[in-house]
Amino acid sequence: MGRWRDGETTLRVEDGAPIPVEIAASYRARTRGLLGRDGLEGGGGLLLTPASSVHTLGMRFAIDVAYLDRRLRVLAVRTMPPGRLGRPRLRARHVLEAEAGAMAAWGLRPGVSLRLEPKP
Repeated sequence: MGRWRDGETTLRVEDGAPIPVEIAASYRARTRGLLGRDGLEGGGGLLLTPASSVHTLGMRFAIDVAYLDRRLRVLAVRTMPPGRLGRPRLRARHVLEAEAGAMAAWGLRPGVSLRLEPKP
C-alpha cells in the first residue's frame, strides 16, 4: 500500500474471512485510537500506522494487540488489560488492535501474513 490514510478498509488473514478495519494513519487518529470507546462495532479492528507500541491507559476494555512488520506479517500477539503500557517491538511498523479474544478467533499468531483489501 502506498501512502497510508485514515479510513476504512478490509483485512484478510491469509485465506480467512474478511474483517472490517479502521486505519489510523494521522497523528490525531493514532493518538485517539480506541480511547473513549466501549468496544469496536462489527467485530473489526483498528490499524495504527506507523506504530511500534501502544498503551491502554484510560481504556474501558481489554484489547488484543498484534505487532506487524512492513509486509503486514505478525511479529507478536498480546492481550492487554486496561491501564497498561506496552513495550515497543523493534521491527514493528504497524499495530493492529481489536477487542480481547478477536485475534484468536481470526487465527492471528506470529508468522501469519495479512493483506488489506479495498472495502467493497
